[in-house]
Amino acid sequence: MCGIVGIYSHNQSKNVASHIYYGLYALQHRGQESAGIATHNGCDLSTFGGMGLVCDVFNNGKIDGLDGNVGIGHVRYSTTGKSKLENSQPFVSEFQGGNIAIAHNGDIINSMELREELKAEGHHFRSTTDSEVICHMLSREYIKQQDMVESIRNVSRQLIGSYSIVVMVNSDLYVVRDPVGIKPLALGEKGDLKMVASESVAFDVIGANYVRDVKPGEIILLNDKITSYDMVKPENARRAHCMFEYVYFARPDSMLDGKDVYNVRLNIGRTLHQEYPVDADVVMPVPDSAITAAIGYSRESGLPYGEGLIKNRYIGRTFIMPTQEERETSVRLKMNPIKSELEGKRIVLVDDSIVRGTTSKALIDVLKEAGVKEVHLRVGCPPIISPCYYGIAMATKKELVAANKSVEQIRDDLGVDSLGYLSIESLKKCIGIDEDNLCMGCLNEKYPTQLPKDLQEYESCRC
Repeated sequence: MCGIVGIYSHNQSKNVASHIYYGLYALQHRGQESAGIATHNGCDLSTFGGMGLVCDVFNNGKIDGLDGNVGIGHVRYSTTGKSKLENSQPFVSEFQGGNIAIAHNGDIINSMELREELKAEGHHFRSTTDSEVICHMLSREYIKQQDMVESIRNVSRQLIGSYSIVVMVNSDLYVVRDPVGIKPLALGEKGDLKMVASESVAFDVIGANYVRDVKPGEIILLNDKITSYDMVKPENARRAHCMFEYVYFARPDSMLDGKDVYNVRLNIGRTLHQEYPVDADVVMPVPDSAITAAIGYSRESGLPYGEGLIKNRYIGRTFIMPTQEERETSVRLKMNPIKSELEGKRIVLVDDSIVRGTTSKALIDVLKEAGVKEVHLRVGCPPIISPCYYGIAMATKKELVAANKSVEQIRDDLGVDSLGYLSIESLKKCIGIDEDNLCMGCLNEKYPTQLPKDLQEYESCRC
């Protein structure tokens, strides 16, 4: 799902690269495949990126050459375009009079058609991503319009999908959020710094204050002041914030569209007990993303909270690894059981979601080998029955276990004593946002935008 950061400082002699670095570090959970930063000092653009974690890409003083009082940064999690250096961001495009640099979180459904149009006009691509398509479109429009706000508006009319974007045009910083607001984007300030980021935790790490969320369909220009513009929104456009951000993807200490993620997950845990109570000895989470929900379940049920699995902190999220083989292989490396806490116990195991089911099965096997007597699995997300077209690696129905099996069949396959998924109605209440303002397409197949014309071709390009 990627993480993006943009910073502008009024102080022309200030270098913002280190602040961007720390902001990306706070957003590392959103992407672990590559990282990059681009800055501008009023005269020249500097950029550097590479494969791996933020701390690995920018080690040995590699951030020192990134001069400028304005800059953008990106951590990548691949959906459209494979995990390789050529697909790392920010992307830079030159035009007469300067440069455009872009960092993008989201997925453009019609990017393949747009790419072919650009190629026919003579544009050359170094990557296979939809983000570079946006970069070329913006540079093309800017040459025509000489007005970046109008260029963004014109490009947005052609894009179908999700996008939160930071765009640096020489030393001006533009911020864009798609008309339905699928991907999160927030605005913060610290003294002479103005900052945008995918999540508010990026502000906390540098001591900046959260100001507000960027509104769906809003364009913001950050320079010596904050100037807001509206896009021309599609007819019948509605808000559609991604429910999976609240369930799993965002850090629990973030604020997303006015909602405290930690409280949402506490509510999920409490409601899971209300919907699926069970006689057990202890409540345990699948760390780290289900810890808060497990605390909520424990408080509501009165059952003690305990740890039965210890996470290796140096292993990334298995769900966002690009291949299924990597996800499966990493489970035992990632989670180690505490046998003394598990042997002979009846446990309520709380997880945030079940997507493919393979990692869940491997984890249940680990628990059983440790001597657990009973496993009652409670899942904080309703059954995922349909692909995500907006930037989460759930590309085809055939890989989604709940699209092909009943809850009882899944329970049997996993080998658990009972299985309970949070209901869709309860999820809406836990988040505190009604269905008309959420994207729940992967749960109910009601998508907020047009879908790809050729679903099979689209899915094959993303797998």
